[in-house]
Amino acid sequence: MSYEHVFDQLEIAPDPFAVCELKGRCDLGLGQDATATLHYILRGTGSLHVRGAPDIPVGPGCLILVPALQRHSLRSTGGHSTPVPDCKPAELNLRHLLKDDASDQEGQLIALCAHVRVGLRGAEDVIDLIRNPMVERIAPDSPLRPAMDLLLHELCRPGAGSRAMIRAVLTQCLIEMLRRRLQDEDGALRWMAALRDPQVWEALRAMLDAPGDPHTVDSLAERVGLSRSAFANRFSAAYGSGPIDLLRDLRLRKAATLLRDTNIPVKRVAHLVGFSSRTAFSRLFEQRTGQSPLQFRKDHAVGRAS
Repeated sequence: MSYEHVFDQLEIAPDPFAVCELKGRCDLGLGQDATATLHYILRGTGSLHVRGAPDIPVGPGCLILVPALQRHSLRSTGGHSTPVPDCKPAELNLRHLLKDDASDQEGQLIALCAHVRVGLRGAEDVIDLIRNPMVERIAPDSPLRPAMDLLLHELCRPGAGSRAMIRAVLTQCLIEMLRRRLQDEDGALRWMAALRDPQVWEALRAMLDAPGDPHTVDSLAERVGLSRSAFANRFSAAYGSGPIDLLRDLRLRKAATLLRDTNIPVKRVAHLVGFSSRTAFSRLFEQRTGQSPLQFRKDHAVGRAS
């Protein structure tokens, strides 16, 4: 499978998005979600903090993709004394926020934030294979600059089709981000290299499609017609880690989606994603996210019974 084929098969869907405004020197906790999050900095300077990783400096034109289940926050370095972080629907007319000569914009950091789902035809959520944040800094001569100018136009003067246009622009930006990472041989995209090996890809797709199935190294090797050792070596060489490490992450991300979107009891969620014990599942989920399954559900599914 070539990279060109991979891009042809990509299906990218930015979910409903919001515009986040940070006024003055303050933080806006963005928590963690069951899906990846894309941030584009429209104005201001600051940093994005991801738990367990160095801060990422941000400024206008900075595009950041944060993988699923990574707790993170935006920090503004503005000078106002009263911090007023806020988050507003993107349909709002933002012309007043983006004027270069607006006297009340000193110290503001404004970001467009959207959840992102990326699949390949025949497999869902391949973006869950990304492990580390990806950062793209869009320079004035970048191929993405016209697209971002169009995005700003749609934000400032929303009309019929604006949301669809913004989704299309975000899709273009994500494709360009992935393409540039491949050109630079970025280790964060080793999963895309894995897609070029048909047998490794077959194993990846099996885990993506049904992370709760009782996969083992032996069963996956048998599925793709390789010996256990040959499969384990080829998988690690292509993807950068063993299949069971990846399977554990995919199960936790699937569990997070079920906790967010359904009322299924935690014990049943654990079983559906491949854990025989609720206790073992809860312990691993809390190690990964910093929250118990019940607390995660409470924070992400307000109004649902646990």
